[in-house]
Amino acid sequence: MRNTLVIAIRYTIITTILLGIGYPLLVTGLAQLMMPAKANGSLITRDGQVVGSALIGQGFTSPRYFHSRPSAAGNGWDATSSGGSNLGPTNQALMTRIDAAVAQWHKDDPEAKGPVPIGLVTTSGSGLDPDISPEGALYQVPMVAAARHLPEETVRALVESHIEGRQFGFLGEPTVNVLELNLALDALPGQSQTSK
Repeated sequence: MRNTLVIAIRYTIITTILLGIGYPLLVTGLAQLMMPAKANGSLITRDGQVVGSALIGQGFTSPRYFHSRPSAAGNGWDATSSGGSNLGPTNQALMTRIDAAVAQWHKDDPEAKGPVPIGLVTTSGSGLDPDISPEGALYQVPMVAAARHLPEETVRALVESHIEGRQFGFLGEPTVNVLELNLALDALPGQSQTSK
């Protein structure tokens, strides 16, 4: 009995050292060597200051900026509270929230034509999605162009240049990273950063 206990304790110590310390250090070291930007959170900087991550959405409310998908993660885009709402398509709370979001879009952008794209009024599975669909971005072009006093063609061309295709050409759907698109807007001649 005592012999079995000693063996169990030894194996616990060995596996803790190997799998709890050694393996995480090895994987972290390899990630830092092979892809340091991704290993450090895919951070996006402007003027030497971190403004966000390409992997975590942010809330934009000004009509001068493209808006992200709504978030179900805590209080806004809280990375510590990642998760979807888990509300099904027949849930009355979800339907009420979507109706309110559609009404808000029509209030914020009364000149918008056509139905509001579903991705602009529903949350993603993580609640932290940094991307919107190309349709969602193109829907916002007139609002952003009017707020910035830019021709719609200029803003539309900027959106189209930021459309990322399917991964490996066949996985997922095309997307537009909202933070990167908004930073590109601020970088246009005569445009400047304002509060989001």
